[in-house]
Amino acid sequence: MTDHLVQTSKFLSLILRHAPEKIGLALDAQGWADIGQLLAQAAQHGRRLSREQLDDVVARDSKSRYAISGDGLRIRANQGHSLAAVDIDLPPATPPAMLYHGTASRFVEAILAAGLLPGARNHVHLSSNLETAVAVGARHGKPVVLTVDAAAMQAQDHVFYVSDNGVWLADVVPAGFIGFP
Repeated sequence: MTDHLVQTSKFLSLILRHAPEKIGLALDAQGWADIGQLLAQAAQHGRRLSREQLDDVVARDSKSRYAISGDGLRIRANQGHSLAAVDIDLPPATPPAMLYHGTASRFVEAILAAGLLPGARNHVHLSSNLETAVAVGARHGKPVVLTVDAAAMQAQDHVFYVSDNGVWLADVVPAGFIGFP
């Protein structure tokens, strides 16, 4: 992605996941925002963005972070929200038997003690493949990949969701279900 696309994606991530109020935007309960309002409010706050540029960012985002509604009028982040009022209303899903979580080595001791917690987000993010987990962990320092016994968690009534872009979500992952390297 070009620098402009990267900057626009970061802006969208901030507004659609964490702080719509920064530009006076309203999200509905499932995290959807009216695209016309998003573009107008962004422009009023010094971030001019055309519909074509918005569509380009959504289409070219390598992690498919954003979704546009079927009618083309609304946009939302697929996951990663820190807003308590947003529930993207995903149905429970049956995960693969094993999921992965990439983190930095400096967090392993805390995870051993408390398990995986969502922190500022609404859910813990997990991946179905090792490569993605390594890439996520590398963003935060020396990567460590933890395994999550999703089958055992589900057998004990923990609920999983999968976002539109394939990220697996859980409310928490207790330490007893985590495999440490």
